[in-house]
Amino acid sequence: MATKRFAPKFKIKTGDKVMVIAGSNKGKSGEVKAVFPTENRAIVDGLNMVKKHVKGTQDNPGGIHDIEAPIHISNLMLIDPKSGEPTRVGRKIVDNKIVRYSKKSGEIIK
Repeated sequence: MATKRFAPKFKIKTGDKVMVIAGSNKGKSGEVKAVFPTENRAIVDGLNMVKKHVKGTQDNPGGIHDIEAPIHISNLMLIDPKSGEPTRVGRKIVDNKIVRYSKKSGEIIK
């Protein structure tokens, strides 16, 4: 697979509260732990759990662990800080800085 020249700009950042809008976890929400721009995916805390078999070492007893698998960005929607509902995200310039804002309430997202 060829690598992309530039990482795309996403509406979602690490630490945002998001809701899953498609897939087996539809309707559930959580906080974004990590974003992978080259793969267009994000890991959401407590969602899209999969089993991982871990080999034991002296420090780690091993076994079968539940971990979060990445979810495609298109299946996530930011939660509006004002109303608590999923919303689209826009960008605008405020004080010569580009900020994200909620399209539903118009509130600036920190």
